[in-house]
Amino acid sequence: MSRLDEWAQAVADELGVARPDTREVLDLARDVAHGVERPAAPLTTWLAGMAVAGGADPVDVGARIRALAAAWES
Repeated sequence: MSRLDEWAQAVADELGVARPDTREVLDLARDVAHGVERPAAPLTTWLAGMAVAGGADPVDVGARIRALAAAWES
């Protein structure tokens, strides 16, 4: 397990939540950072987490955000 995965697991354990797929979250943040702007990445991943915590499907959330970022105009 990488240091990043260890960190993610420690945070998930501390908060009592399941650890997400680290690569999926980072890929989503990258797509938003490049499609919108860098500061949008952490904000968007937090919003995605809130949606998933509210019961939304993580795969659907990621796909919808990626589509929105790809269509975003500068």
